[in-house]
This record gives sequence, C-alpha cells and structure tokens, in this order.
Amino acid sequence: MAFRPTLAGADVSVRCIPALAILLTTLAACGNTGGLGPSQASRNVPPGTDTRAEGVDGLLVGHRLMEAGEHELALRAYLRAAAEQGINVDVLSALGSANLALGRLGQSEQLLRRGLEMDPTFVPALNNLGVVLMEQGKTGEARAVFQQAFALDSGESDSIRENLRAAIEQTTASVYEDSEETEPTFTLVRRGQGSYVLLSQL
Repeated sequence: MAFRPTLAGADVSVRCIPALAILLTTLAACGNTGGLGPSQASRNVPPGTDTRAEGVDGLLVGHRLMEAGEHELALRAYLRAAAEQGINVDVLSALGSANLALGRLGQSEQLLRRGLEMDPTFVPALNNLGVVLMEQGKTGEARAVFQQAFALDSGESDSIRENLRAAIEQTTASVYEDSEETEPTFTLVRRGQGSYVLLSQL
C-alpha cells in the first residue's frame, strides 16, 4: 500500500504536490517584494504636456519637411495645419505643392485652383499652378499663369523669372515647330516715310 500523506484531514495524493508547489510560488510572487511603492512610482511618470503652450505651426513643419525631401510627411503636416487653422489659401497652396512633389498632378491642380479662387493674387499658388501645368504639357496656360505671378511679384523672385523664361522658351519652340510645317514667308512692306511692316503670306 502506497503512502498517502493527509493534510488537515484531507487525502492528498502525490500527483497533486507539483501543482500545489506551482500555486504557492505564484502566490508568493504576487506579494509585496519591496519594489516601487506609490510614492516612488510617481518619480518614473513622464512629464505631462503643457496644454496651454502653443504647438509648432503645421505649415512651418511641412515647409521644413518639403525642404528635406520628406513629401509624404510634409503632406501630413499640412493636413494637420488645415485641421488647426482651417482651409485657407496658404494651406491649399502647401497641400498642392506636396501633391505636386508626390507626382499627383490632378490633385495638385485642383487644390491650387481652389486656393486661387480664395485669393487670385497669391503668388506662390500661381507659380506652383504654373509648374503643374508645365508638367501636364499645358505650356500656353502655364506661360499665362507665370506671367501673372511675375507681374504680381514685380519680378523679385528668381524662381518665378526662371519658370516664366522656361515657359516662354517652350511655347516659342512649339510655335516654331508648328510653323515649320506650314513655313510662312514674310515680306517687307513700306508704310509712310521709311517704316516697314512685316506681313505674312500664308
């Protein structure tokens, strides 16, 4: 006959002893082991944020990300700025620029045109719309948009001047390419005392 220990009048089999040992060690681990008490736990809590402080402007963050070549992150920052500031021409222009950098020409054009509906004299939106139109091959419309941006900017921005120069070169190149097919001839016609006018014979 096998030995069966009894515990407080109960019959405990030898098979239950490992389970009982696991249960007792688990309960012992749940006890206070001298770790961090409530007063010490507050030392390890990260500091809270000051909700009264001004956050960094989403447009500024987006502009910096665009300069760094992080166009997708810039788009997110511009969307955050739109949520904080509301939709205005500056936000729409920034969103259009980010979409242009990501190659989303249709979305970029829509956003820039919406921005220009709000403020038709906003030079950055005009310039960026011109870039979008150039990318789409609409050089004539792009040239007109660049001319408007150049006039509003008073010719102060080198990038707008370069964009306008490139648009003019492309439109004149396309005019000359088209004109080479028909090859019009020009003749000089005298008008009055010594002034000549070019007339085209088509």
